[in-house]
Amino acid sequence: MLKGKVVAVTGAGRGIGREIALTAAREGAHVVVNDFGGSADGDGRDAGPAAEVVAEIMAAGGSAIANFASISDPAGAASIIEDGVKAFGRIDAVVNNAGFLRDRIFHKLSQVDWDDVIDVHLNGYYYVSKAAASYFKAQGSGAYVHFTSTSGLIGNFGQANYSAAKMGVVGLSNSIALDMQKFGVRSNCIAPFAWSRMTATIPAETEAEKLRVERFKSMSADKIAPLAAFLCADASEEVSGQIFCVRKNEIFLFSRPMPIRSMHRSEGWTPQSVAEELLPAFRPSFQRLQRSSDVFAWDPI
Repeated sequence: MLKGKVVAVTGAGRGIGREIALTAAREGAHVVVNDFGGSADGDGRDAGPAAEVVAEIMAAGGSAIANFASISDPAGAASIIEDGVKAFGRIDAVVNNAGFLRDRIFHKLSQVDWDDVIDVHLNGYYYVSKAAASYFKAQGSGAYVHFTSTSGLIGNFGQANYSAAKMGVVGLSNSIALDMQKFGVRSNCIAPFAWSRMTATIPAETEAEKLRVERFKSMSADKIAPLAAFLCADASEEVSGQIFCVRKNEIFLFSRPMPIRSMHRSEGWTPQSVAEELLPAFRPSFQRLQRSSDVFAWDPI
């Protein structure tokens, strides 16, 4: 399905990114395997993971190169795309997957932990996407696949930085889809459920939290890769601006926020009339606070 395509995958040294890179290669793509090699909380640097994935692809008869840049650096992010073009002559798809967690309850969240997560999960996705945009425009085709999270789409404790970034990714993807559709470019999001170094950091103190972790352990990273590969392929040319979710063998389509209730007052509103008229009318439609695990409360299928 990806024969001859050039696909860049960020954070491809481990976990979900690794499985996407391997799947893309098996489907015939030339793969740019990017990984800075940081730890689960973003510290350190290691060229080993990306190099190992490239070696695995090459040993299986595939085609790949490694890139060790951090996507939080604009020049580094651009090098991912440039390396692909230099090695293979073009770029056809970008999979923005790289990331890490710095979970803190909000009142204990530091500026550093906020900035570092935003720099990778939102700014980094923009840097890589922007670097590919001119090539996509010139050739009249291209695909973006951005990884979001139900932590942003629904909610989770202790992840204000991550949740904000992942909701930002949804806005970024939708804007790219709107702005670049006339050039034959599409952009979509995937919210994954999979056991990885990142999800292994989820606290498990209560019985409910322990049950949630056990559910995660049953969901392997390779389950995410087929949808990502499809969204990079020409077969998905009609799919853009969408938000998907993968949970083991389940695939979900999420809605974007849309108006659910309205109320008109011809003479306008005052704080008093909002309290006395609008609040009682809207109250039944208010969405309650939920965590991702509240919505996905059944065992993965």
